Amino acid sequence: MAIPRLDQVLGGGIWDDALTMITGDPGTGKTLLAQQIVFANATPERPSLYVSTVSEPMEKILRYGRSLSFFDEDAVGKYAFYEDLGGVLDERGLPAFVERLEAVIAEHRPGLIVIDSFKALHAFAQEPSDFRWFLHDIAARLSATGAAALWVGEYNADEISREPEFAVADAIISLSSEMSSERQMRMLQVLKLRGSDFMSGQHGYRLSADGLHVFPRLADPPDQHSYPFSEQRLTSGISVLDSMTGGYWPGSSTLAAGPSGVGKTVLGMSFIVAGAETGERGLIATLQENPTQLARAAAGFGWDLSHPQIDLLYRSSVDLYVDEWVHTVLERAERTGASRLMVDSLGDLAHASPDPIRFREYVYSFVQRCATRGVSVFLTMEVPDLFHLNRLSELGVSNMSDNVILLQYVRSDSRIKRAVTVLKTRASAHEPEVRRYRITDRGIEVGDPLEAYET
Repeated sequence: MAIPRLDQVLGGGIWDDALTMITGDPGTGKTLLAQQIVFANATPERPSLYVSTVSEPMEKILRYGRSLSFFDEDAVGKYAFYEDLGGVLDERGLPAFVERLEAVIAEHRPGLIVIDSFKALHAFAQEPSDFRWFLHDIAARLSATGAAALWVGEYNADEISREPEFAVADAIISLSSEMSSERQMRMLQVLKLRGSDFMSGQHGYRLSADGLHVFPRLADPPDQHSYPFSEQRLTSGISVLDSMTGGYWPGSSTLAAGPSGVGKTVLGMSFIVAGAETGERGLIATLQENPTQLARAAAGFGWDLSHPQIDLLYRSSVDLYVDEWVHTVLERAERTGASRLMVDSLGDLAHASPDPIRFREYVYSFVQRCATRGVSVFLTMEVPDLFHLNRLSELGVSNMSDNVILLQYVRSDSRIKRAVTVLKTRASAHEPEVRRYRITDRGIEVGDPLEAYET
Protein backbone atom coordinates (compact mmCIF):
# COMPACT_ATOMS: atom_id res chain seq x y z
CA MET A 1 0.00 0.00 0.00
CA ALA A 2 3.11 2.24 -0.02
CA ILE A 3 2.67 3.51 3.54
CA PRO A 4 5.99 2.15 4.86
CA ARG A 5 5.33 1.51 8.54
CA LEU A 6 1.77 0.31 7.90
CA ASP A 7 3.11 -2.08 5.27
CA GLN A 8 5.57 -3.29 7.92
CA VAL A 9 2.69 -3.99 10.33
CA LEU A 10 0.85 -5.80 7.53
CA GLY A 11 3.84 -8.00 6.79
CA GLY A 12 4.54 -6.33 3.46
CA GLY A 13 1.15 -4.86 2.58
CA ILE A 14 -2.07 -6.43 1.32
CA TRP A 15 -2.65 -8.44 -1.84
CA ASP A 16 -3.64 -6.59 -5.02
CA ASP A 17 -7.00 -8.37 -5.20
CA ALA A 18 -7.76 -8.47 -1.45
CA LEU A 19 -10.87 -7.14 0.28
CA THR A 20 -9.90 -5.01 3.30
CA MET A 21 -12.21 -3.61 5.97
CA ILE A 22 -11.16 -0.37 7.70
CA THR A 23 -13.15 0.10 10.90
CA GLY A 24 -13.28 2.52 13.80
CA ASP A 25 -15.28 5.11 15.65
CA PRO A 26 -15.85 8.62 14.24
CA GLY A 27 -12.69 10.70 14.21
CA THR A 28 -10.22 7.81 14.26
CA GLY A 29 -8.94 8.54 10.73
CA LYS A 30 -10.69 5.97 8.56
CA THR A 31 -11.39 8.32 5.64
CA LEU A 32 -7.92 9.88 5.99
CA LEU A 33 -6.29 6.45 5.73
CA ALA A 34 -8.51 5.45 2.79
CA GLN A 35 -7.59 8.60 0.85
CA GLN A 36 -3.93 8.16 1.72
CA ILE A 37 -4.04 4.65 0.25
CA VAL A 38 -5.84 5.97 -2.84
CA PHE A 39 -3.08 8.43 -3.72
CA ALA A 40 -0.28 6.11 -2.67
CA ASN A 41 -1.45 3.53 -5.20
CA ALA A 42 -3.15 5.48 -8.01
CA THR A 43 -1.32 5.36 -11.34
CA PRO A 44 -2.45 5.89 -14.95
CA GLU A 45 -2.04 2.12 -15.46
CA ARG A 46 -3.95 1.20 -12.28
CA PRO A 47 -6.29 4.04 -11.30
CA SER A 48 -8.01 4.33 -7.93
CA LEU A 49 -11.78 4.75 -7.47
CA TYR A 50 -13.29 6.34 -4.34
CA VAL A 51 -17.03 5.71 -3.98
CA SER A 52 -19.13 7.51 -1.37
CA THR A 53 -22.50 6.20 -0.22
CA VAL A 54 -24.68 8.20 2.18
CA SER A 55 -22.33 8.86 5.08
CA GLU A 56 -20.75 12.10 3.85
CA PRO A 57 -21.43 14.16 0.71
CA MET A 58 -18.75 13.96 -1.97
CA GLU A 59 -18.18 17.71 -1.81
CA LYS A 60 -17.19 17.42 1.86
CA ILE A 61 -14.89 14.46 1.18
CA LEU A 62 -13.09 16.35 -1.58
CA ARG A 63 -12.89 19.58 0.43
CA TYR A 64 -11.28 17.67 3.29
CA GLY A 65 -9.01 15.80 0.89
CA ARG A 66 -7.64 19.01 -0.61
CA SER A 67 -6.34 20.03 2.83
CA LEU A 68 -4.03 16.99 2.87
CA SER A 69 -0.46 17.19 1.60
CA PHE A 70 -0.66 13.94 -0.38
CA PHE A 71 -3.84 14.96 -2.25
CA ASP A 72 -2.87 15.30 -5.91
CA GLU A 73 -5.28 17.65 -7.68
CA ASP A 74 -3.75 16.77 -11.06
CA ALA A 75 -4.55 13.09 -10.54
CA VAL A 76 -8.24 13.67 -9.76
CA GLY A 77 -10.35 12.84 -12.78
CA LYS A 78 -7.37 11.27 -14.56
CA TYR A 79 -6.33 8.29 -12.44
CA ALA A 80 -7.89 9.08 -9.06
CA PHE A 81 -11.65 9.05 -9.55
CA TYR A 82 -14.36 10.09 -7.06
CA GLU A 83 -17.96 8.97 -7.51
CA ASP A 84 -21.00 9.80 -5.34
CA LEU A 85 -23.49 6.92 -5.53
CA GLY A 86 -25.57 8.12 -2.60
CA GLY A 87 -28.33 9.49 -4.84
CA VAL A 88 -28.73 6.24 -6.77
CA LEU A 89 -28.74 4.28 -3.54
CA ASP A 90 -31.32 6.53 -1.90
CA GLU A 91 -33.68 6.51 -4.87
CA ARG A 92 -33.48 2.91 -6.10
CA GLY A 93 -31.73 0.86 -3.40
CA LEU A 94 -29.00 -1.77 -3.37
CA PRO A 95 -29.60 -3.38 -6.81
CA ALA A 96 -29.25 0.00 -8.52
CA PHE A 97 -26.15 0.74 -6.47
CA VAL A 98 -24.48 -2.48 -7.68
CA GLU A 99 -25.51 -1.77 -11.26
CA ARG A 100 -24.13 1.77 -11.21
CA LEU A 101 -20.95 0.69 -9.43
CA GLU A 102 -20.34 -1.94 -12.09
CA ALA A 103 -20.73 0.69 -14.82
CA VAL A 104 -18.28 3.04 -13.13
CA ILE A 105 -15.76 0.22 -12.72
CA ALA A 106 -16.09 -0.69 -16.39
CA GLU A 107 -15.49 2.95 -17.33
CA HIS A 108 -12.38 3.53 -15.19
CA ARG A 109 -10.95 -0.01 -14.80
CA PRO A 110 -9.47 0.74 -11.37
CA GLY A 111 -6.84 -1.28 -9.53
CA LEU A 112 -8.19 -0.04 -6.17
CA ILE A 113 -11.84 0.52 -5.18
CA VAL A 114 -12.87 2.28 -1.95
CA ILE A 115 -16.47 2.23 -0.66
CA ASP A 116 -17.07 4.74 2.15
CA SER A 117 -19.22 4.03 4.11
CA PHE A 118 -19.98 0.36 3.51
CA LYS A 119 -21.80 0.04 6.81
CA ALA A 120 -24.36 2.62 5.63
CA LEU A 121 -25.52 0.10 2.99
CA HIS A 122 -27.16 -2.00 5.72
CA ALA A 123 -29.95 0.57 6.04
CA PHE A 124 -31.12 -0.12 2.45
CA ALA A 125 -31.78 -3.84 2.97
CA GLN A 126 -35.35 -4.62 3.99
CA GLU A 127 -34.36 -7.98 5.49
CA PRO A 128 -31.03 -9.40 6.72
CA SER A 129 -31.28 -11.99 3.96
CA ASP A 130 -31.48 -9.20 1.35
CA PHE A 131 -28.19 -7.76 2.57
CA ARG A 132 -26.53 -11.17 2.49
CA TRP A 133 -27.57 -11.62 -1.15
CA PHE A 134 -26.30 -8.12 -1.92
CA LEU A 135 -23.01 -8.87 -0.11
CA HIS A 136 -22.53 -12.10 -2.07
CA ASP A 137 -23.26 -10.29 -5.33
CA ILE A 138 -20.97 -7.28 -4.81
CA ALA A 139 -18.11 -9.40 -3.43
CA ALA A 140 -18.25 -11.68 -6.47
CA ARG A 141 -18.32 -8.75 -8.90
CA LEU A 142 -15.43 -6.96 -7.22
CA SER A 143 -13.42 -10.17 -7.09
CA ALA A 144 -13.89 -10.62 -10.83
CA THR A 145 -12.27 -7.23 -11.50
CA GLY A 146 -8.99 -8.28 -9.84
CA ALA A 147 -8.90 -4.95 -8.04
CA ALA A 148 -8.14 -4.42 -4.37
CA ALA A 149 -11.15 -3.23 -2.38
CA LEU A 150 -11.36 -1.12 0.79
CA TRP A 151 -14.67 -1.06 2.66
CA VAL A 152 -14.79 1.69 5.28
CA GLY A 153 -17.27 1.84 8.15
CA GLU A 154 -17.96 2.79 11.75
CA TYR A 155 -18.20 -0.70 13.20
CA ASN A 156 -17.78 -1.56 16.86
CA ALA A 157 -16.26 -4.78 18.23
CA ASP A 158 -19.69 -6.42 18.52
CA GLU A 159 -20.50 -5.72 14.88
CA ILE A 160 -17.11 -6.96 13.69
CA SER A 161 -17.87 -10.37 15.19
CA ARG A 162 -21.47 -10.38 13.96
CA GLU A 163 -21.84 -8.69 10.56
CA PRO A 164 -21.43 -10.94 7.48
CA GLU A 165 -19.09 -8.62 5.55
CA PHE A 166 -16.28 -9.44 7.98
CA ALA A 167 -16.53 -13.12 7.11
CA VAL A 168 -15.76 -12.41 3.44
CA ALA A 169 -13.03 -9.84 4.18
CA ASP A 170 -9.42 -10.85 3.58
CA ALA A 171 -8.10 -8.20 5.98
CA ILE A 172 -9.51 -6.15 8.86
CA ILE A 173 -7.75 -3.00 10.08
CA SER A 174 -9.20 -1.50 13.25
CA LEU A 175 -8.55 2.11 14.31
CA SER A 176 -9.35 3.23 17.85
CA SER A 177 -8.89 6.22 20.12
CA GLU A 178 -8.93 6.00 23.90
CA MET A 179 -7.87 8.03 26.91
CA SER A 180 -4.90 6.86 28.98
CA SER A 181 -4.75 9.10 32.05
CA GLU A 182 -4.84 12.55 30.43
CA ARG A 183 -3.45 11.39 27.09
CA GLN A 184 -5.46 10.44 24.04
CA MET A 185 -3.93 7.32 22.55
CA ARG A 186 -4.66 6.24 18.99
CA MET A 187 -4.12 2.56 18.25
CA LEU A 188 -4.18 0.53 15.05
CA GLN A 189 -4.68 -3.22 15.13
CA VAL A 190 -4.79 -5.82 12.37
CA LEU A 191 -7.55 -8.21 13.36
CA LYS A 192 -7.29 -10.42 10.29
CA LEU A 193 -5.05 -10.73 7.24
CA ARG A 194 -5.11 -13.80 5.07
CA GLY A 195 -1.84 -15.00 3.60
CA SER A 196 0.42 -12.72 5.64
CA ASP A 197 2.50 -12.86 8.79
CA PHE A 198 1.32 -9.53 10.16
CA MET A 199 2.48 -7.88 13.40
CA SER A 200 0.06 -8.64 16.22
CA GLY A 201 -1.03 -6.30 18.98
CA GLN A 202 -1.81 -2.59 19.02
CA HIS A 203 0.34 -0.07 17.18
CA GLY A 204 0.35 3.65 17.93
CA TYR A 205 -0.46 6.16 15.22
CA ARG A 206 -0.91 9.90 14.78
CA LEU A 207 -3.05 11.89 12.34
CA SER A 208 -1.75 14.89 10.44
CA ALA A 209 -2.14 16.66 7.10
CA ASP A 210 0.49 14.22 5.81
CA GLY A 211 -1.75 11.25 6.60
CA LEU A 212 -1.63 8.41 9.10
CA HIS A 213 1.78 7.96 10.76
CA VAL A 214 2.03 4.42 12.14
CA PHE A 215 4.53 3.38 14.81
CA PRO A 216 4.79 -0.42 14.93
CA ARG A 217 4.73 -1.95 18.39
CA LEU A 218 8.21 -2.63 19.69
CA ALA A 219 8.13 -6.11 21.18
CA ASP A 220 11.12 -7.92 19.76
CA PRO A 221 11.52 -11.64 20.47
CA PRO A 222 14.89 -12.83 21.82
CA ASP A 223 17.52 -12.60 19.08
CA GLN A 224 19.68 -15.72 18.85
CA HIS A 225 21.84 -14.38 16.03
CA SER A 226 25.37 -13.27 16.77
CA TYR A 227 26.59 -9.82 15.77
CA PRO A 228 30.07 -8.26 15.71
CA PHE A 229 31.28 -6.02 18.52
CA SER A 230 34.53 -4.36 19.49
CA GLU A 231 36.69 -5.60 22.36
CA GLN A 232 37.77 -2.06 23.19
CA ARG A 233 36.09 -0.69 26.32
CA LEU A 234 34.44 2.73 26.32
CA THR A 235 35.21 5.43 28.84
CA SER A 236 32.53 7.03 30.97
CA GLY A 237 34.52 10.25 30.99
CA ILE A 238 35.39 9.65 34.65
CA SER A 239 38.63 7.71 35.19
CA VAL A 240 37.84 6.40 38.69
CA LEU A 241 34.42 5.16 37.53
CA ASP A 242 36.13 3.42 34.61
CA SER A 243 38.36 1.59 37.06
CA MET A 244 35.28 0.56 39.08
CA THR A 245 33.44 -0.84 36.02
CA GLY A 246 36.35 -1.85 33.83
CA GLY A 247 34.87 0.44 31.17
CA TYR A 248 31.65 -0.09 29.20
CA TRP A 249 31.39 -2.70 26.48
CA PRO A 250 30.41 -1.26 23.07
CA GLY A 251 26.69 -1.83 22.51
CA SER A 252 26.02 -2.23 26.23
CA SER A 253 23.28 -0.51 28.24
CA THR A 254 24.04 1.37 31.44
CA LEU A 255 21.41 2.40 33.96
CA ALA A 256 22.14 5.29 36.34
CA ALA A 257 19.56 5.32 39.15
CA GLY A 258 19.18 7.73 41.99
CA PRO A 259 17.02 10.42 43.61
CA SER A 260 16.40 13.91 42.26
CA GLY A 261 19.42 16.20 41.94
CA VAL A 262 22.00 13.52 42.65
CA GLY A 263 23.80 13.90 39.29
CA LYS A 264 22.31 11.31 36.89
CA THR A 265 22.07 13.74 33.97
CA VAL A 266 25.59 15.02 34.61
CA LEU A 267 26.90 11.45 34.53
CA GLY A 268 25.10 10.82 31.24
CA MET A 269 26.38 14.01 29.62
CA SER A 270 29.90 13.10 30.71
CA PHE A 271 29.52 9.81 28.80
CA ILE A 272 28.38 11.62 25.64
CA VAL A 273 31.01 14.37 25.82
CA ALA A 274 33.82 11.85 26.43
CA GLY A 275 32.82 10.03 23.26
CA ALA A 276 32.62 13.23 21.22
CA GLU A 277 36.14 14.16 22.26
CA THR A 278 37.43 10.91 20.74
CA GLY A 279 35.39 11.26 17.54
CA GLU A 280 32.39 9.13 18.51
CA ARG A 281 28.99 10.45 17.52
CA GLY A 282 26.59 10.90 20.46
CA LEU A 283 22.84 11.50 20.72
CA ILE A 284 21.11 12.93 23.80
CA ALA A 285 17.39 12.09 23.85
CA THR A 286 15.94 14.17 26.65
CA LEU A 287 12.44 14.42 28.05
CA GLN A 288 13.54 16.43 31.06
CA GLU A 289 15.12 19.71 29.98
CA ASN A 290 14.69 21.69 26.78
CA PRO A 291 17.81 22.37 24.65
CA THR A 292 18.43 25.81 26.16
CA GLN A 293 18.28 24.53 29.73
CA LEU A 294 20.46 21.51 28.95
CA ALA A 295 23.05 23.59 27.07
CA ARG A 296 23.26 26.02 29.98
CA ALA A 297 23.74 23.17 32.46
CA ALA A 298 26.43 21.60 30.26
CA ALA A 299 28.24 24.93 29.88
CA GLY A 300 28.57 25.06 33.67
CA PHE A 301 30.91 22.07 33.39
CA GLY A 302 32.80 23.42 30.38
CA TRP A 303 30.92 21.21 27.88
CA ASP A 304 29.63 22.46 24.55
CA LEU A 305 26.55 20.55 23.35
CA SER A 306 26.83 22.27 19.96
CA HIS A 307 29.89 20.08 19.33
CA PRO A 308 29.65 18.62 15.78
CA GLN A 309 29.74 15.10 17.22
CA ILE A 310 26.78 15.67 19.57
CA ASP A 311 23.14 15.61 18.48
CA LEU A 312 20.24 16.62 20.71
CA LEU A 313 16.65 15.35 20.47
CA TYR A 314 14.13 16.98 22.80
CA ARG A 315 10.52 15.90 23.24
CA SER A 316 8.07 17.10 25.87
CA SER A 317 6.83 14.40 28.23
CA VAL A 318 3.40 16.09 28.36
CA ASP A 319 2.06 14.81 25.01
CA LEU A 320 4.28 11.82 24.42
CA TYR A 321 3.57 8.75 22.29
CA VAL A 322 6.16 6.23 23.42
CA ASP A 323 5.78 4.27 20.17
CA GLU A 324 6.53 7.39 18.14
CA TRP A 325 9.39 8.43 20.43
CA VAL A 326 11.16 5.07 20.23
CA HIS A 327 11.02 4.97 16.43
CA THR A 328 12.16 8.61 16.21
CA VAL A 329 15.17 8.01 18.46
CA LEU A 330 16.24 4.83 16.67
CA GLU A 331 15.91 6.48 13.25
CA ARG A 332 17.82 9.57 14.41
CA ALA A 333 20.64 7.42 15.83
CA GLU A 334 20.89 5.45 12.60
CA ARG A 335 20.74 8.55 10.39
CA THR A 336 23.45 10.40 12.32
CA GLY A 337 25.64 7.36 12.92
CA ALA A 338 25.50 7.76 16.71
CA SER A 339 27.39 5.11 18.66
CA ARG A 340 26.56 6.61 22.08
CA LEU A 341 23.03 7.38 23.20
CA MET A 342 21.75 8.97 26.40
CA VAL A 343 18.06 8.70 27.41
CA ASP A 344 16.93 11.08 30.14
CA SER A 345 14.73 9.71 31.65
CA LEU A 346 13.01 6.33 31.85
CA GLY A 347 10.52 7.66 34.40
CA ASP A 348 8.97 9.94 31.78
CA LEU A 349 8.65 7.03 29.36
CA ALA A 350 7.03 4.88 32.06
CA HIS A 351 4.45 7.58 32.83
CA ALA A 352 3.58 7.89 29.13
CA SER A 353 3.23 4.12 28.65
CA PRO A 354 -0.23 2.53 28.72
CA ASP A 355 0.84 -0.09 31.28
CA PRO A 356 3.97 -1.58 32.94
CA ILE A 357 4.04 -4.61 30.62
CA ARG A 358 4.07 -2.40 27.54
CA PHE A 359 6.81 -0.26 29.10
CA ARG A 360 9.04 -3.31 29.67
CA GLU A 361 8.48 -4.33 26.04
CA TYR A 362 9.59 -0.88 24.90
CA VAL A 363 12.76 -0.89 27.02
CA TYR A 364 13.75 -4.46 26.20
CA SER A 365 13.26 -4.02 22.45
CA PHE A 366 14.91 -0.59 22.45
CA VAL A 367 18.00 -1.87 24.28
CA GLN A 368 18.25 -4.95 22.06
CA ARG A 369 18.02 -2.96 18.85
CA CYS A 370 20.71 -0.58 20.06
CA ALA A 371 22.95 -3.52 21.03
CA THR A 372 22.72 -5.18 17.60
CA ARG A 373 23.59 -1.84 15.98
CA GLY A 374 26.59 -1.27 18.24
CA VAL A 375 25.01 1.71 19.99
CA SER A 376 25.96 2.08 23.67
CA VAL A 377 23.01 3.35 25.73
CA PHE A 378 23.07 5.35 28.94
CA LEU A 379 19.70 5.43 30.74
CA THR A 380 18.71 7.54 33.72
CA MET A 381 15.99 6.64 36.20
CA GLU A 382 14.81 8.55 39.25
CA VAL A 383 14.04 6.63 42.43
CA PRO A 384 11.93 8.05 45.28
CA ASP A 385 14.16 7.28 48.29
CA LEU A 386 16.75 9.88 49.20
CA PHE A 387 18.64 7.67 51.67
CA HIS A 388 19.18 3.92 52.10
CA LEU A 389 17.61 2.72 48.86
CA ASN A 390 15.90 -0.66 49.23
CA ARG A 391 14.96 -1.19 45.60
CA LEU A 392 15.58 0.40 42.23
CA SER A 393 12.27 -0.11 40.43
CA GLU A 394 9.23 -2.30 40.14
CA LEU A 395 9.54 -2.18 36.35
CA GLY A 396 12.41 -4.64 35.99
CA VAL A 397 14.59 -2.22 34.04
CA SER A 398 17.75 -3.07 36.01
CA ASN A 399 17.47 -6.70 34.86
CA MET A 400 17.65 -5.59 31.23
CA SER A 401 20.66 -3.32 31.77
CA ASP A 402 24.25 -4.53 31.39
CA ASN A 403 25.58 -2.06 33.93
CA VAL A 404 23.79 -0.55 36.93
CA ILE A 405 25.22 2.48 38.72
CA LEU A 406 23.56 3.66 41.91
CA LEU A 407 23.87 7.31 42.92
CA GLN A 408 22.61 8.18 46.38
CA TYR A 409 22.75 10.61 49.26
CA VAL A 410 24.38 9.61 52.57
CA ARG A 411 24.28 11.41 55.93
CA SER A 412 27.57 12.37 57.52
CA ASP A 413 27.27 14.34 60.75
CA SER A 414 25.47 17.56 59.81
CA ARG A 415 26.16 17.25 56.07
CA ILE A 416 24.73 15.28 53.20
CA LYS A 417 27.22 13.68 50.83
CA ARG A 418 26.86 11.91 47.51
CA ALA A 419 27.95 8.32 46.96
CA VAL A 420 28.27 6.08 43.91
CA THR A 421 28.16 2.28 43.77
CA VAL A 422 28.51 -0.02 40.78
CA LEU A 423 25.87 -2.66 41.48
CA LYS A 424 26.28 -4.64 38.29
CA THR A 425 28.51 -5.03 35.24
CA ARG A 426 27.53 -7.86 32.94
CA ALA A 427 30.41 -9.96 31.58
CA SER A 428 32.94 -8.00 33.63
CA ALA A 429 34.36 -7.84 37.13
CA HIS A 430 33.67 -4.67 39.08
CA GLU A 431 34.30 -3.00 42.42
CA PRO A 432 31.05 -2.95 44.44
CA GLU A 433 32.34 -0.46 46.95
CA VAL A 434 30.61 2.77 47.95
CA ARG A 435 32.64 5.80 46.93
CA ARG A 436 32.04 9.46 47.65
CA TYR A 437 31.85 11.88 44.73
CA ARG A 438 31.44 15.59 44.15
CA ILE A 439 29.84 17.59 41.36
CA THR A 440 32.36 20.29 40.45
CA ASP A 441 32.72 22.80 37.64
CA ARG A 442 34.47 20.02 35.68
CA GLY A 443 31.70 17.46 36.16
CA ILE A 444 31.71 14.49 38.52
CA GLU A 445 34.83 13.68 40.54
CA VAL A 446 34.81 10.30 42.29
CA GLY A 447 36.82 10.07 45.49
CA ASP A 448 37.75 7.52 48.14
CA PRO A 449 35.53 4.78 49.60
CA LEU A 450 33.22 5.95 52.36
CA GLU A 451 33.88 4.88 55.91
CA ALA A 452 31.40 2.45 57.46
CA TYR A 453 29.98 5.04 59.85
CA GLU A 454 29.19 7.39 56.97
CA THR A 455 27.03 4.96 55.08
